Amino acid sequence: MIYPTPRAAILMAIGLPVTLIIAVLFPALWALGAAWIAGLVGLIVLDVFLSIPRKKMEFEVKAPGSFFIGETEQVWFKYDYGDRSAPRSPECRLSVNDRFSVAPQHFYGQAANGAVLAAFDLKTERRGDGEIQRLWARWQGPLGLIWRQTTETLNIDIPVVPNTRLVKDKAIEIFSRDATFGQKIQDERGEGTEFDALTEFMPGMDKRAIDWKHTARHRVLLAKEFRTERNHNIVFALDSGHLMCEPIRGMTKLDWSLNASLLMAYVSLKIGDRIGYFAFDQKPYFYSQPIAGANSFPHLQRLTSQIDYSHHETNFTLGLSQLAQSLKRRTLIVVFTDFVDTTNAELMIENMGRLMRRHIVIFVAFRDEALEQLVKKTAKDTDDISRAVIAENLMMERDLVIARLHRMGVHIVDVDADKISNAVLNKYLELKRREAI
Repeated sequence: MIYPTPRAAILMAIGLPVTLIIAVLFPALWALGAAWIAGLVGLIVLDVFLSIPRKKMEFEVKAPGSFFIGETEQVWFKYDYGDRSAPRSPECRLSVNDRFSVAPQHFYGQAANGAVLAAFDLKTERRGDGEIQRLWARWQGPLGLIWRQTTETLNIDIPVVPNTRLVKDKAIEIFSRDATFGQKIQDERGEGTEFDALTEFMPGMDKRAIDWKHTARHRVLLAKEFRTERNHNIVFALDSGHLMCEPIRGMTKLDWSLNASLLMAYVSLKIGDRIGYFAFDQKPYFYSQPIAGANSFPHLQRLTSQIDYSHHETNFTLGLSQLAQSLKRRTLIVVFTDFVDTTNAELMIENMGRLMRRHIVIFVAFRDEALEQLVKKTAKDTDDISRAVIAENLMMERDLVIARLHRMGVHIVDVDADKISNAVLNKYLELKRREAI
């Protein structure tokens, strides 16, 4: 697209009244006014020919393969014009979807070294499938009388995933003999359920490990040694309903849950377990079969971008029933969800009981900091007292639900949002030590 600049419009606007005045006062010189306009039109046409057309420029995009939520990354665009005359006053504007915010709104660049570079800072607002949609660019001709404008249809899909930069750093602190099982070269004996060998019984060993038949045969007190089992199935069941979309400390509960699940997934894959994901709101909409291998972690990280926010109420009956049907072997299920009161949680408790018949369940709940603040706040009037009483009742109902789940045999993680990652991982490692999985 080619159109005149404000400079050309102003010069044309100046020429019209001058031409009119000359025609009125000096009729014999009317050709001077017409020459002004004709000359300006000629200069505009000349500027069109001197300016660089888009088809003679090479376009290049440099963007990350993925974005971490809550962080800012740069995206670069380059127009290479080679040894031709440099475009004048280049400007760019970028269009993205609702996963990003762009700064600056307009980029005013400069041509140098045979290229025009434009850089935009993209800040991730929400997790999911981000898209860089279009780039609008324009530049002036050498005389500054016309704009050349072009639109680049990009449609670049970039997943916005949970921030896992610190996952590996945290995981390194965990990889010691007391924290993981079977990862190092030495065998872990005496703590599993998989038989490995017979050894002479020594003081301090578990008397339940004594093999009485072989002891009688060899007339020496012998005990069984075991190896730690691996290759367990672990599935993270994430509730993405409206309660989980509530923001806490800059991120939604769903994003806190995904961060915690990815930290545990990284450690579990290193140990040798298999990891899968399941997500539901008003109905189940995402399930990935458990996969093994440390190299699978980037794949799992990308899968989490498909777990989206929802404004629907969670259907625990449909969601957890579908999960139970999808699992073919005994599995450790880590459920991340939220509830308001006992009425809201009744169906959840009922379906948790069905899962407990075949599987092991870790229930992860978020402490409601807003309710705790209302209870602890010093009351100044009757409204503050009313809020504190209602908040206290809601917290009591929440504690009743947690207690009922605990009595059913569900393993509970109930902590603040910023402590949830370590708490979930510690609960998993505790179950591994106890060989409860």
